[in-house]
Amino acid sequence: MKRFLILQVRPEDSAADSEFEAILRAGGLAEARVERVRLDREPPPDPSALDGYAGIILGGGPGCVSDPPDEKPLVEANIEDGVLSLMPRVCEADIPFMGCCYGMSILAHHLGGNVERGRWSEPVGTARCVVTEAGRVDPLLEGLGLEWTAFVGHKEAAEEPIPGAVVLVGAETCPVQMIRHKSNVYATQFHPEADAAEFELRIRIYRDRGYFPPEDADRLTALCRAADVRVPPRILARFVERHGG
Repeated sequence: MKRFLILQVRPEDSAADSEFEAILRAGGLAEARVERVRLDREPPPDPSALDGYAGIILGGGPGCVSDPPDEKPLVEANIEDGVLSLMPRVCEADIPFMGCCYGMSILAHHLGGNVERGRWSEPVGTARCVVTEAGRVDPLLEGLGLEWTAFVGHKEAAEEPIPGAVVLVGAETCPVQMIRHKSNVYATQFHPEADAAEFELRIRIYRDRGYFPPEDADRLTALCRAADVRVPPRILARFVERHGG
């Protein structure tokens, strides 16, 4: 049985470890069924080896592809280069791929879309997501409802149109919440792996990284604890089920 490749881009150990556990939990994956690569400390796999995986899940992180190259910390620049080196093979071969938050920026940028800071950024918290007509018949979304809540928090976002991609989910606060390229290459702006406890941890870790005013941390934590977020983890579970059985 093929394993899933989990690529992580968070340099903070506590955030990376917790995200890894969240992906396993939401995806219904045993650790023995995955290969974990932390791109802040390891090189990416050779693109020619990607066909050997059941699918690829790319986690989120603090980097922004829209930042000027000369302003990116070296670790974030290296991570971005590493992930982008894989995308030609992923898209050419339609390898099952699920990019979470940072993965939206990566996929949209690779496809030639416009990714910008500010206009559609969303503070840490929740968004009310609406499934598009295309999303209603997508195998990862069909039957999960037309509106639901997801955890979000990002400084940059993709804008339509994205060449070669169809928008599956949108929101008033950010119109591009989930896209698909070809049949198997997906990205979400929301976090399909996260629950309230996971977001509470990230609020603590990233409170001084520009996602929100630090004095809002307690309010945002309470908001996340009160949120009813059920559908996004099912999307990740469906991705795993569809490609890995």
